[in-house]
Amino acid sequence: MDGYDPFIRGPFPVGVRTFRARDTARDRLFPCEVWYPASARHMGQDISPATQDVFTIRDAPRTHMAVRDATAQSGRYPLIIYSHPSTFHRRAATFLCTHLSSHGYVVAGLDHSEVVAQLGPRQIETAEEKAALFEAVLASRVPDVRFLLEELLSNAVLEAETAIDPSQIGIVGHSLGGWTALAAPDVERRIRAVVALAPGGASNPRPGILPAKLHFAWGRDVPTLYLVAENDVPLPLAGMYELYERTPATKQMVILRRADHAHFMDNVEELHESFRTMPVTGDLVQFQIETRPIAELCSGERAHLFTSGLTLSHMDATLRRQADAHRFMSGDLKSQLAARGVDVIVHPLRDWS
Repeated sequence: MDGYDPFIRGPFPVGVRTFRARDTARDRLFPCEVWYPASARHMGQDISPATQDVFTIRDAPRTHMAVRDATAQSGRYPLIIYSHPSTFHRRAATFLCTHLSSHGYVVAGLDHSEVVAQLGPRQIETAEEKAALFEAVLASRVPDVRFLLEELLSNAVLEAETAIDPSQIGIVGHSLGGWTALAAPDVERRIRAVVALAPGGASNPRPGILPAKLHFAWGRDVPTLYLVAENDVPLPLAGMYELYERTPATKQMVILRRADHAHFMDNVEELHESFRTMPVTGDLVQFQIETRPIAELCSGERAHLFTSGLTLSHMDATLRRQADAHRFMSGDLKSQLAARGVDVIVHPLRDWS
């Protein structure tokens, strides 16, 4: 495809910074992360274990392919907002955020309000309290995205010579973050492209899944890519087909074979098996019964290849309007992925011209 390969790492080393932003209107202090193209003097440092950034999640050290507080490469770059799943955090998919930044994108995420604020009673005892918590979580999600976007466009998060192009803004989210990505264009007109990773929002969610609704009141074409999992237990394919059909835009869906809900995050095997074997109660018991062992499913490495390559190509085609990326996305994706050992189902392509 004219040398275009969205699956390989890009030409930029990747830097990462943490900053805190206070939303005075809601009295919330958000930890935020931004990944960005770094100066060439950091070349190789982002992929070397000796110089990679280390952070801690639940007392466990993690590394990712970025250099802490690296000098940013001067230039003007598209922006992609990353929205994390419920109960997770802004670093849930560093494999994806760093891949995009290595190709010349600024990528940013925050810990959503349900992580940083008490959005319900400390002890949920009644159905009314549970419903109120759900409502508060859902009501905070899109305002969180809009707040982060304003912070990035209004304040000097990176060097003065490094700018975000306000005409090239996309959003990618997973699970409840996928719902967030699909809900945000209702009110945030600066969003020009969406990638929804196994999103919530179907009209008939399984018991135990947040009853999030989507209106799709976009009023314009926001090209949307759905990347979903064949064996997703909490958010099954039937709901993905429904959301795809309702999406009022240029759209495409690719299904990763032998994959479950955790295949869009870091540490796939660890997360999947942790959920499958941990003590659970209530609705999660049935989820656990239906969850297949990771040995029967796609590897995390191939899932990451699938997610990062197709997300990048969609953003290249829609935000940057790259002809080679457009040809790639409208071509034989199944064969392209099969050549890399990734088995997919490509849902019929519509209106991609």
